[in-house]
Amino acid sequence: MTSQSTRAQDAPGHAALRAMFAARKQVFIDLLKWDLPALDGRYELDHFDNEDARYLILLDPDGRHRASARLLPTSGAHLLGDLYPWLCSSAPPSGPSVWEISRFCLDPACDSDERRDARNQLVTALAEYALRHGITDYIGVAEQNWFDKISRFGWDCSALGETRREAGCELLALHIRINDDTLAGLERAGIYAPLALHLEEGGTIQ
Repeated sequence: MTSQSTRAQDAPGHAALRAMFAARKQVFIDLLKWDLPALDGRYELDHFDNEDARYLILLDPDGRHRASARLLPTSGAHLLGDLYPWLCSSAPPSGPSVWEISRFCLDPACDSDERRDARNQLVTALAEYALRHGITDYIGVAEQNWFDKISRFGWDCSALGETRREAGCELLALHIRINDDTLAGLERAGIYAPLALHLEEGGTIQ
C-alpha cells in the first residue's frame, strides 16, 4: 500500500486528482443536479478542496477513477461545522482525531457489481486510513437513504440529530466511531474488502 501527499498546486496535471474531480462533476452536478460550481465545465470542486484536504482515490489498472472520498480535519473549515451545524442536536464533534468524510463518489461509468466492489474497497480504505493515522471519529452530512445504507456497513454509525429537509433533500449529520473492532464489523457485514494498493492525495487543481 503506497501513500502520497503531493498537492495539485505542485503537480497541476496530476491524473488521479483530475479523474476524481471529473467524476465528481458527473455524479454530483450532472446526475444528482446539485447546485455546485464546475471548474472549466469539467471538474467539481469547492473552497473546501484546499491544502488541508486529503483524498482517497481508487483507480483501475489503466488509471481510471473508480471511487474516491474527501477527508477534512475538523480543526479547519468543513461542511458540517461551517454550513450544516444545525443538523446536530448539540455542537458537532471536533478535534484533532475527528475528520469529516464528504464527496463519497462512485464512478458512474462502472456497472452495479463494479460499483459495489469499489464502494466496499473505499469504505475499507477509509477505516484502515483512520486506524493508521489516529482518526477515532468520522463525521459527515448525508441524505437519509445514503445514511440508511452507511449505518448497515457493520461499523459504529449513528445520527447526530434529526433528519431535516433542505433544498428538497432529507439530510442528517452522521457520526462514525473507529476502533479496534471496526474492521471485524465490516467483515461481519460483508463489506470488508482490503486493497493491495490505494492512493492518497491532498490539495487542489489549478
